[in-house]
Amino acid sequence: MIQIKNLTKQFGSLTAVNDLSLDVAPGEIFGFLGPNGAGKTTTLKIMAGVLAPTAGDVELCGFSVLTNPSQAKALTGYIPDRPFLYDKLTGLEFLHFVGGLYELLPKQIDPEIEVRLNLFDLWDWRNELIESYSHGMKQRLIICSALIHHPRILIVDEPMVGLDPKGVRIVKRLFQKESAQGMTIFLSTHTLSTAQEICGRIGIIQKGALIALGSMDSFAQEADWKAKGLEALFLKLTGDIEEEFLD
Repeated sequence: MIQIKNLTKQFGSLTAVNDLSLDVAPGEIFGFLGPNGAGKTTTLKIMAGVLAPTAGDVELCGFSVLTNPSQAKALTGYIPDRPFLYDKLTGLEFLHFVGGLYELLPKQIDPEIEVRLNLFDLWDWRNELIESYSHGMKQRLIICSALIHHPRILIVDEPMVGLDPKGVRIVKRLFQKESAQGMTIFLSTHTLSTAQEICGRIGIIQKGALIALGSMDSFAQEADWKAKGLEALFLKLTGDIEEEFLD
């Protein structure tokens, strides 16, 4: 469903992504972890067609983001870490605008909008300008917009930022439900407990290169850290703290 092939991105002398290759299966929730500056957001922006790679390619549902960008984007939803919203539109107008980008008819999108906004407690705010929304409400709205066309792949960069505990729970359950129905979710997050709870496999990236890949069970068996969880594993592999701190 997702194939990342020898992906490289350079900014001048800086290599942000270094010959990265990954396959993600249909219906999988894949966790993409790494410290700040590891190359996570750059990778996701290339997957979403926001940045062009220096070398390599990404295929989404068999379509290259380089040679078939329209087809790839049509099947993909993207939740960026810093979403842009049109503050002078209402929530309802914004979702209609997004639906229009995917060439959805009003009769197709109206029921979907109502379901999504009700799920995220935004229905009563649908006719209010986005500029009046709180940060958490804006995050809920951008998640609604990314799912409005029922994408086969969802690319997510820090989805829980600004959400209250109820919003976090809704998002986690929604992702699990969509995954069970066949959606492939590529999730980058610093919230390790979320990754541990909902991701089937996890890849850890550092300095643009993949340094670990597997399921939580496989990591636990290899490192004997099952009781300590993903945080201990992440910190150990990325070298962010001294080993003695984990003992």
